[in-house]
Amino acid sequence: MATLVESGQSNQMSLTVVTSGAVITGRLAPEAMWSQRVSEVLTDSADLGAFSVVFDTAARKDGPPTHLHFHVARILQGTVGIPETGGMYRVAIEDVSAWTVGDFSYTDH
Repeated sequence: MATLVESGQSNQMSLTVVTSGAVITGRLAPEAMWSQRVSEVLTDSADLGAFSVVFDTAARKDGPPTHLHFHVARILQGTVGIPETGGMYRVAIEDVSAWTVGDFSYTDH
């Protein structure tokens, strides 16, 4: 899946993973797209703007992807997704202990 996301430059694949006991749900993004968005968020921060340069250029690697790059993602804790609006997470594929296609959301009904 990660290879297809990287090659297609798509950010529409929803995935939920368990990694180190945390459940993360959201959409996968190509590494370059993810890095660009992280850089933009940091640039807009008065306190963290200097760190944006770290994410300006994603290093292109040979071989298959080693990480999943989530955006509009949440860490699920009980009936709450943190943050509510979604965040940016990077997960090593080797650390994923379970996964399912699609994202999870909760409702009070």
